[in-house]
Amino acid sequence: MDNKQPLLTEYPLGDITLNNRVVMAPLTRSRADNSGKVPNDLMVEYYSQRASAGLIISEGSQISERAVGYINTPGIHTDKQVAGWQKVTDAVHAKGGKIFCQLWHVGRMSHPDFHGGELPLSASAVNPNSQSFTPDGFKDTVTPKAMAIDEIKKTIKDYGRAAKNAMAAGFDGVEIHSSNGYLLHQFFSRTSNHRTDEYGGSKENRAKILFEVIDEIKKHMPEGRIGLRLNPSLHGIFGMTLDKESIPTFDYVVDKLNDYDLAYLHLSEPFNDVSDVPHAEPNIAEHYRPLYKGTLMINAGFNQERGNQVIADGLADLVAFGKLFISNPDLVERFEANAEIARWDEDTFYTTGAKGYTDYPVLEKSE
Repeated sequence: MDNKQPLLTEYPLGDITLNNRVVMAPLTRSRADNSGKVPNDLMVEYYSQRASAGLIISEGSQISERAVGYINTPGIHTDKQVAGWQKVTDAVHAKGGKIFCQLWHVGRMSHPDFHGGELPLSASAVNPNSQSFTPDGFKDTVTPKAMAIDEIKKTIKDYGRAAKNAMAAGFDGVEIHSSNGYLLHQFFSRTSNHRTDEYGGSKENRAKILFEVIDEIKKHMPEGRIGLRLNPSLHGIFGMTLDKESIPTFDYVVDKLNDYDLAYLHLSEPFNDVSDVPHAEPNIAEHYRPLYKGTLMINAGFNQERGNQVIADGLADLVAFGKLFISNPDLVERFEANAEIARWDEDTFYTTGAKGYTDYPVLEKSE
């Protein structure tokens, strides 16, 4: 009888075989500290250190200059950025790993300082009343510009070009970041989308941009190389507020995703306690596992025990770990050995340099 931990078993992800079900979640680390937002050698080392993960999902990578909202975050829209990412993917593949590129547009979670004084773009002119991490430190967000139809169409094309660039850079696939209060999430929510045209109003209209993005990306890669991230119960963070249509909107989106043969659907459990929040769904995996027929990835707050349990219970196929991978580049090996998990240093999450990035120790191998 095979008593291997569920997390440590192989998983067939479309035409790719993952060595285990431990996924490195996308993590903004702000190390692309150059004017071109190009992945650098330090990032090559960082990702290659973590290549034993069954799958790595890269940090969010801007699909265009208009998508930027934080300092020192890499892009996937210029030739130099593609070349920089190629070094990363080569290093991960050399160690037998697999890596997807997360495609990112922050929308209103940006600041005019990133755009030559121009307003950030969003579904509607609604200030998230949050903060943006600018070159001059944190600044309050502003009221964004409601996107014109031609700007929406251009952004959809930008997603397609970014996906094409990701494949040119050697990524095994892409993840569409439609979560955490960023642009696509802003279209889903009635609190941030007040449009009265084809992209607003009904849940079908508010989700329309997402499916147009998927259809555009499909022109450049098989559906089975496309993942998607959602955060249905996000509330009180990243400028998002739940209302009575929030969960029904995500229910519609998840059900419609069954029409596609995607690599996976990546869902986040609530980031905070929503047990007393009206309209929230506190148990995301339990709620969406019966609804989604494809590969389901779950994240937020999981440890080794809970990760093994959620797979054993049939509620998820893959589990993504974020902070644990920051301080444990050999997280898979630690799970295998049931070893102690190192604690992360929050003070170095978004700084520059190797400290708190590539200097976390690994387990000593026994002779």
